[in-house]
Amino acid sequence: MTDTEDSAANAFGRSCGGFTSKIHAHCDNQGLPVSFIPTGGGASDCTAAEPLMAIPVATPKALLADKGYYGDRFRESLLIRGILPIIPPRSNRKVPEHPDYRRYRDRNRVERMFGKLKQQRRIATRNDKTALSFESFLNLAAARTG
Repeated sequence: MTDTEDSAANAFGRSCGGFTSKIHAHCDNQGLPVSFIPTGGGASDCTAAEPLMAIPVATPKALLADKGYYGDRFRESLLIRGILPIIPPRSNRKVPEHPDYRRYRDRNRVERMFGKLKQQRRIATRNDKTALSFESFLNLAAARTG
C-alpha cells in the first residue's frame, strides 16, 4: 500500500499545508449527532452524502445540508426516498432552486454541534493516525457534549 492509499484509507487528505480531514455528521432534529464519517480534506462533500444516508436510522422528513452537498443526483435520490432536500444552491448554478430558508435557519443547531465537538482538542487538531481511533474519539466527544 502506498502512502497515498494509506492516507486515503485513514481519512487524510493532502493539501499545501499538510494532511487535512473533514467530519461529516448525521444529526437528529435537535442537532445531536447520530453518526460520523471522516473523509480527506480535499474530498468533495457529495462523496460522503450517500454513505451518511445509508446508515440505518429513522427516515427524516427533510434534510438540511450546506452548499457542499448540493448535487442533482443526490437531490433526486432524496426526493425518491420521500425526503425534502433543504440545501442552498451553489453560486455557479444557472437556474438555482431555492430552499425554504425559514427551515434552513435550523441548521445552526448542526453548526453548534460541530463547535461543541471541536472544543475537544483531540478532535479539533486530528492527531489520531487511523480513522478508527479518530471515529472512536468522535463518538466519545459526542457522548460527552450531547
